[in-house]
Amino acid sequence: MRYTEEHEWLRVEGDVVVVGITEHAAEQLGDVVFVELPEIEAMVAKGDEVCVIESVKAASDILAPVDGEIVAVNEALSDTPGLVNEDPQGDAWFFKMKLDDLSVLDEFMTEDEYKDFLG
Repeated sequence: MRYTEEHEWLRVEGDVVVVGITEHAAEQLGDVVFVELPEIEAMVAKGDEVCVIESVKAASDILAPVDGEIVAVNEALSDTPGLVNEDPQGDAWFFKMKLDDLSVLDEFMTEDEYKDFLG
């Protein structure tokens, strides 16, 4: 897995990248009450707002970590947004992206680098 400074994780599964938020981010948000997912087949650019997460504390945007196409979304989050708090780095993934070049993931932090980033 790779990690962004915005507390997103990226996991390669075959030719797609699965994107979610880290346990640290889920803890900072508090109880998640709503998740707005992106449209499948949407083309996104790095930094585009892709999802909105609302918690009892605040609303936060999930940004596209890389350029690509949204090929799947986790519909379970629409019905059960609390999954984000229960299993942020597992069942609570947000979307899957197809990238032209998976090597762009090399620019993101490894797990050890992310732990150092958190301090």
